[in-house]
Amino acid sequence: MAKYDLIPEQLLYEGTIQAIQLHAPLPASDSDILLTHDGTYWHRLKNLLLSPQEIRRTGFPHDLALVHREQVITQGTFDCAIQALQHGVAMNASGGTHHAFRDRGEGFCLLNDIAFAANKLLNEGRCRQILVVDLDVHQGNGTADIFNGNPSVFTFSMHCEANYPMLKERSDLDIGLPIGTEDKLYLDILMGHLPWLIEEIQPDFIFYLSGVDILETDKLGRMKVTRDGCKRRDAFVFQIAKKNRIPVVVSMGGGYSPRISDIVEAHCNTFRLAQEIFF
Repeated sequence: MAKYDLIPEQLLYEGTIQAIQLHAPLPASDSDILLTHDGTYWHRLKNLLLSPQEIRRTGFPHDLALVHREQVITQGTFDCAIQALQHGVAMNASGGTHHAFRDRGEGFCLLNDIAFAANKLLNEGRCRQILVVDLDVHQGNGTADIFNGNPSVFTFSMHCEANYPMLKERSDLDIGLPIGTEDKLYLDILMGHLPWLIEEIQPDFIFYLSGVDILETDKLGRMKVTRDGCKRRDAFVFQIAKKNRIPVVVSMGGGYSPRISDIVEAHCNTFRLAQEIFF
């Protein structure tokens, strides 16, 4: 988890952001969490009552510090949404916990930050139609399941098909890419689908999961997208959101390259592009 400290440190050091632009959210409240997550699951999670099998599925030790961390992450994504409504874009330097289901956690995800923020926006009447653009290398199975049958949230996941999770859920649009996908194919597919989706769905808000585990250096991703290709991906999402005047919130998602510098630089590129394109 070192990247979560190193990303803001690098951005501050190089002057891309200023300290005043960083915000530390409070933990999400019980009532807001229950807009998305099952009450029994939340009770058992926060009181450390998960079974050994459930704990193994999350990949985390079960302790209060991690539960608190997830509450902060989820609230952070909603706080970003409020900022994006005012300024066009906002970034969570963590988040992307898309493997958390309504009633369980898995894949290093305990609470689903994007689902939490989307449901809270809808509940408060701030948005009408939300588009989730999940470009992490892994399918957003928890997000897909949470919003299955909900016409107010369209889930789009573009991921490596032969990768975790082996049993996929059904997003509104899934594009499973082959192992070894390189820049051209990746970008051609994205650029061929996202403009059409925006025209068809007419969203008034976008949640973008910008995982950098698509990189060729990633030890888990099984893709061959270069850092430049990853940067062009981010630029395209930002440009189309700005062109259509759709606020966008970014959650970082995964990144598992052996060299931490590869992960941090790719994530920092996302912040740099947001600054360049929106401001």
